[in-house]
Amino acid sequence: MSPPVPLDGTTLAVGPSNAGKTRLTAQALDRWLDAHGPDGCVVLDFAPAIERDGEILGGPLTQFTTVPDRAYHGVVDAHAPRSEGDTDAEALALAAANTAAAVDRLDAASVEPRAVFVNDATIALQSDRAPTERLTGYCDRADCSVVNAFESDELGVDNPVSENERQALERLRAWADRVVELP
Repeated sequence: MSPPVPLDGTTLAVGPSNAGKTRLTAQALDRWLDAHGPDGCVVLDFAPAIERDGEILGGPLTQFTTVPDRAYHGVVDAHAPRSEGDTDAEALALAAANTAAAVDRLDAASVEPRAVFVNDATIALQSDRAPTERLTGYCDRADCSVVNAFESDELGVDNPVSENERQALERLRAWADRVVELP
């Protein structure tokens, strides 16, 4: 079981595929809901589920918890740009589609969030126009934000999607009050 994260300020959980980032975020969400209820709770779920070598990687928070109806649940049917794109241009186009969908979900969320939980933030931030400051600015309006993000070289480093992701992770790390690194 992953260590609990504080339910105040901003927490960024990072690590490779299947390190427990989504489970940790779901645990924090459950703890928030138990203590404060669903009003003002925003869940942004950007994680695609992909199969690699017969193993499912990633996936939504709902594999570990239930998001109550009174909480905002913005789900993106996301692409996995590096896995699905045959060329750098195709991967960037898929990343741009993910970003656009994520921005739509963010725009539809409560203007006064009390808590924000983001599953797989890097999916929203892999395009050339990554809205990192828009996402972090939104999270800053809440009392508690728990954001998880993929951080690993396992999907490659020499492509523009990975470069955009690295830049976004640098900004997320600088923004967060605390960073939880999962092995």
